[in-house]
Amino acid sequence: MLRIINTLERLLEVNMSRLILAAALAVSSFSFTALAACPYDTNCINNPYGAGSPYKADGIKNPYSQYGSPYSNKSANNPYATDAPKLYDSNGQYRGRMSTNPYHPDSTSNPYGRYGSPYSPDSINNPYGAGNPYNTDPIWVVPQ
Repeated sequence: MLRIINTLERLLEVNMSRLILAAALAVSSFSFTALAACPYDTNCINNPYGAGSPYKADGIKNPYSQYGSPYSNKSANNPYATDAPKLYDSNGQYRGRMSTNPYHPDSTSNPYGRYGSPYSPDSINNPYGAGNPYNTDPIWVVPQ
């Protein structure tokens, strides 16, 4: 638990000028991923030698894992997925599903949906709303 708190404190200090997927943190049998700018952190998915390795068993960048496969219904990379990972901010507020499906109502890739529209205050794609680049609240990806 202390490792999670230390990681959260580190993520809060990061400048959120751009959103990049962070690595999966193991918490009991659950796996969380944070969206943050952290290319040198070993837990960051932007680090190819850390959690961003395409060989990570449950990684989003691994095309053979259930969360990175273009064919898995639980993948963020499947444009037809209906059970993609959910996004939450640090206050526990739901921010949609991290999905490339442009038709799912909760997808962050749906430009007309509540969580994908660049005009919705709940969308991480809105730079004046939840996607504000100066926001210090990390956004967590919770696989199903």
